[in-house]
Amino acid sequence: MRKVYNFSAGPAVLPEPVLQEAADEMLDYKGSGMSVMEISHRSSLFQSIIDETEQALRTLMKIPDDYVVLFLQGGTSLQFSMIPMNFMRNGKADYILTGYWAKKAYQEAKRYGEIHVVASSEGDNFSYIPDCSDLEISQDSDYVYMCENNTIYGTKFKVCPNSKGKILINDISSCFLSEPMNVSEYGMLFGGVQKNLAPAGLVIAIIRKDLISEKVLPNTPTMLQYKTHADKKSLYNTPPTYNIYIVGKVIKWIQSLGGLEKMKEINEKKAAILYDYLDSSSLFYGLAEKDSRSLMNVTFCTKSDAINADFVKAAEQNGIISIKGHRAIGGMRASLYNAMPMEGVQHLVGFMQEFENRGGHYDE
Repeated sequence: MRKVYNFSAGPAVLPEPVLQEAADEMLDYKGSGMSVMEISHRSSLFQSIIDETEQALRTLMKIPDDYVVLFLQGGTSLQFSMIPMNFMRNGKADYILTGYWAKKAYQEAKRYGEIHVVASSEGDNFSYIPDCSDLEISQDSDYVYMCENNTIYGTKFKVCPNSKGKILINDISSCFLSEPMNVSEYGMLFGGVQKNLAPAGLVIAIIRKDLISEKVLPNTPTMLQYKTHADKKSLYNTPPTYNIYIVGKVIKWIQSLGGLEKMKEINEKKAAILYDYLDSSSLFYGLAEKDSRSLMNVTFCTKSDAINADFVKAAEQNGIISIKGHRAIGGMRASLYNAMPMEGVQHLVGFMQEFENRGGHYDE
């Protein structure tokens, strides 16, 4: 039984059944006498782990056969460079700016070509998702880039942008496996696993096969070419073996709950508990506009920085960990990833009510 509720944006909470199963297998995986962390990535034992994990992901997300699944290193930040290196063949791309990480990706892409911002909510501190139904896409644009869920600002796309036939590339790091999605709408999906799937250190990229080729920017390093990893089935070099193993267990856990449809239903119920309280509170208020609210990351605040600081301190004393908001936006942020139990959200809201009833302070 957990003694604290971890609302960190990542690395984040993992399902207890997964942690327990991994602990039980820590010293001896399937009678091998070795931990998964000790097994060679060239062994048949690990090959079965990576194959089963990929197939489980394909089944859960209904990934079409004409997409490749890659297990990569370097975090999502490395993808900000790899994407233009591999796909910017006309030297142009269009970016939708909806938060800190989308802007980071945009700034990195500018190193490699002509980048246009086709929609942005930066003028309102990224508090909403702009209308992306009729974007002014460049005629010779190589791709359109988006970040579906904005961890720092607590917003999420509810409708897929109209990329007007251009390749749509989507960073799904903080909403990965939180709900069903139509993979075929995208040329590429990618995300770090440290929020919803596994410990930090692994990125999963799902790419339409026809987009992967040797036509990359000049001098692109071998390790930064998607074809390198696709040709070797993610085993060009030593992959993060333990992370892949945990991803497989998390997928199995989601399947045991009823799949992504059920996962979304659970996540909606958890988020509603917190959002409903925020909408009725006279002390706390949400920072994201209602029609753009994320199910995964709930950002909120009070009328003063001093009260925010008091709340964060008191919350930690009451088993509510990592509730402080990102420095870019301040206030508080509760990350309600898949593994956050319903009782964790109820405990948070109960404490918020108590804090509010005490007049915005908490004295033992």
